Amino acid sequence: MRTLLGRSRRAFFALVGSAALALAGAVALPGTAQAANILTNPGFESGSLSPWSCTGNLGSVVSSPVHGGSKALAGAVSSSDNAQCSQTVPVQPNTTYSLSGWVRGSYVYLGVNGGASTWTSSPSAYSRLSVSFTTGASQTSATIYVHGWYAQGTYYADDISLDGPGGGGGSDTQAPTAPTGLTSTGKTSSSVSLSWSASSDNVGVTGYDVYSGSNQVLSVSGTSATVSGLSPSTSYTFTVKARDAAGNVSAASDAVAVTTNAGSGGGSGFKQAAPYLFEGWGDPPSPSTVMSATGVKWFTMAFMLDSGGCNPAWDGNRPLTGGIDQTAINQIRSAGGDIVPSFGGWQGSKLGANCSSASALAGALQKVIDAYSLKAIDMDIENTDEFENEAVQARILTALKTVKTNNPGLKTIVTFGTSTTGPSYYGNRLIEQAKSLNADIDVFTIMPFDFGGGSDMYGNTVNAAEGLKAKLKSTFGWDDATAYAHIGISGMNGLSDQQENTTPAIWTQIRDWANGHHIARLAFWAVNRDRPCPGGGVVSNCSGISQSNWQFTSITAGFTG
Repeated sequence: MRTLLGRSRRAFFALVGSAALALAGAVALPGTAQAANILTNPGFESGSLSPWSCTGNLGSVVSSPVHGGSKALAGAVSSSDNAQCSQTVPVQPNTTYSLSGWVRGSYVYLGVNGGASTWTSSPSAYSRLSVSFTTGASQTSATIYVHGWYAQGTYYADDISLDGPGGGGGSDTQAPTAPTGLTSTGKTSSSVSLSWSASSDNVGVTGYDVYSGSNQVLSVSGTSATVSGLSPSTSYTFTVKARDAAGNVSAASDAVAVTTNAGSGGGSGFKQAAPYLFEGWGDPPSPSTVMSATGVKWFTMAFMLDSGGCNPAWDGNRPLTGGIDQTAINQIRSAGGDIVPSFGGWQGSKLGANCSSASALAGALQKVIDAYSLKAIDMDIENTDEFENEAVQARILTALKTVKTNNPGLKTIVTFGTSTTGPSYYGNRLIEQAKSLNADIDVFTIMPFDFGGGSDMYGNTVNAAEGLKAKLKSTFGWDDATAYAHIGISGMNGLSDQQENTTPAIWTQIRDWANGHHIARLAFWAVNRDRPCPGGGVVSNCSGISQSNWQFTSITAGFTG
C-alpha cells in the first residue's frame, strides 16, 4: 500500500500458528532444587559457546542485549534451522531437576531432550522460563537445550540454570576414542571449515571440542565445524577432541594445517553516510545548500525504476540523463560529493521484477553505471514483487554479481526491511542466496522502522542490527568486525508511517552506535523531510516534529564508521 510518504514498509510478522506451537506446552514450576547450577558456562561469560553446541553453527556470544553479566547467547534462526543450542551434563537417576533461563525473542523454547519443555514469546525484553523434569531409573546424562522458531528472527538466552545434584560419582571414567580423518573442507579469508570421523565411547559421545593450537575455539555436537574470526593469509593448526556426558575427554586427533585466503571483505574500508534525496517529491531542496550547511558528501538518489522494456529511468518517467536528477547530481559533484542511485523501493515498476533475466537486469544496471561513472549502487528490495519473491531475489543478486565483476571497484548494496530482532524470513533468504550465489555484496542495509507500534527506536534499531550481524556471521563465517563492516542502517527521520518517532537525539544515539561498531553505511528517508513541522503529521516535506533545518543530515554527516 502506498502512503503519503511513498516509502511505507509493510509491517512484518506473521505469527506461527498455534497448532505448530502446541508441541511444546508450558509445564508447572517444580519445587526447590537440591543443589546449585550444574551447567557449565550458563551465562556465556567465558566469551565462547563451549561446552554448548548449536545446530548449523548458528549460535554466537554477544554483548547486547544481555540479562546479566556482559555476555549472552544469540541464536540466528533460519527458515530451515531453529538454531538449537544444547549442553549435555551428567545427572543422577530417579532425581528431579529444575531448569530455568532468561530468553528474549519470538517463540523461544527451553527444555530437555526426550522430556519437558516450555516456551514464550517476548521479542522486546528478557523473560524467565522454568520447567522441571525427573530422570529415568537408569539415566546418567541429560541434554538441555534452548532454541527459537523457524523464520522468527534471532533469539537471545542468558543465565540458564539446571539445579539438582551432579551426576554419577564418576562411575564412567572411560574416555572416547580420538577423532580420525580430520580434514579441511573449505576456507575463506576469515574462516576454515573442518570435518572428521566420529569417535566411539562406552556410553556415548556428546560433543567435540575444536582447538586452534592449544586454544579451544569451538564446541559442536556433530562431526563438522566452521571456525570463524581468523586473520587473512595466516596459517592455523587445528585438532579435535571428543567428550562424553561424564566429562571424559579423548586424546587429540591428528593435526591439520590450513592457511586462510588473502583478505578482501571487512578490510575494504568502504564507509558511506548517504541520506536519501528524491527529486520527484517533497519540495526537493538544493543539494549544494544542504551540503554547505551540513558537511554531508554522499546522497542516495531515489528511485531508479523501469520505464518499460527493462529500461532504467528516474522514478520510471524522468530521463536517465539530461533532467532534474542529473542537474542535482552535477551540483553534488561540483561541491565535492557523490551519489549512489537506489533501484527499486516500495512501489512502481521495478527493474528487478520486470527485466526478464539476470543478464537483462545487469544490462539495465550497467546503463546507469555508465551514465554516471558510479562508484556504488543500491538495490532497495521491497514488497511482494521483489523482496518476497525468491526467484527475483536471485535475479537481482546474480545481476549485482555480474556488474561487480564487470566494473572493478564498484560497491554493491542491498537494502531491505527488518523485524525488531533482525532479518525476517525473506531477509534471511536474501542473505543465504547471496552466499550460495557468491554475489559478494558489500553492504546489507536494513530499514529499522515501520515495525508496527515500536516505540524504542534506538533499542529496536540496535537489536535489529545485532540480529543482522548474527545472521551474517552464521551464513558467511565472519567474525564480529567483518560482519559489522558489511552492515548498513537506513532509518526514517521524525515520524514514520506508523507514528514511530525518531528524534534528533535518538538519531544521534544510532549514529554513535554505528560509529562505535564500525558499520559500513548510514542513511535515512529523507533529506526532503529534514525540516521542522511540529504537529504536522507524516508528510513529504517535513519531519512532523520539532527540529532545525537539515538537523538529521548534519548528524548523519558525522558518521565515519
